[in-house]
Amino acid sequence: MSVDAVIFDWGGTLTRWHDVDFHAESLALAQAVVNVDHPVEVSQARLHAANQAVWGRSRDHQQSATVADLFDEAGLEHDPDLLTAYYEFWEPHTLTDPEVGPLWEALRADGIKVGVLSNTIWPRAWHQGFFARDGVAHLIDGEVYTSEIAWTKPSPQAFRAAMDAVGVSDPARCVYVGDRLFDDVYGAHHAGMRAIHVPHSRIPTEQVGHTEGEPDAVAHRLADVAEIVRSWS
Repeated sequence: MSVDAVIFDWGGTLTRWHDVDFHAESLALAQAVVNVDHPVEVSQARLHAANQAVWGRSRDHQQSATVADLFDEAGLEHDPDLLTAYYEFWEPHTLTDPEVGPLWEALRADGIKVGVLSNTIWPRAWHQGFFARDGVAHLIDGEVYTSEIAWTKPSPQAFRAAMDAVGVSDPARCVYVGDRLFDDVYGAHHAGMRAIHVPHSRIPTEQVGHTEGEPDAVAHRLADVAEIVRSWS
């Protein structure tokens, strides 16, 4: 059966995997806290725990969240205009893999739609800004960020939302590409899609889900995806 759409995970797939200091991340987040009389380290600790709780619900219950939900979970008020330090902390980790542009051009030349489905707490504008900065935004036919919907991967509803975004109705004619065997491979199969695994990420133990899916193919470089998809068409 031919392929109508290829949908991609973002972090660790379209961007190269980076090990992240999550305590430093929480300290950057804490710079946006307002109306407290305790040291910044107290806010940092609360936000670190909140981050773990929010992503635990994503892993175990496929419940989505936003940046604001992190502060609510921590019992802290924040000013969104003060998230600059948090954004600047993450920005070096957001660079699009140089192989993405040529790959997406090749897929679209083959008549295949390109989509993005990311488990993220960040707003759409941040992600779109990264793609625009790196010159590939115009190659995306549809994108879904779980900060805007009720579910996260591996919920089939999240994959269905991504299919709707690219205008494809048959999951058997869709391929999902991602770096996680639970969220991406197991999730795609549970939704009726084929799955390609990009196997270079070091997934933290606490982020590994209950099931590791078996991919239909493995891409050791993103550039390999086009030929894999062609072999299925």
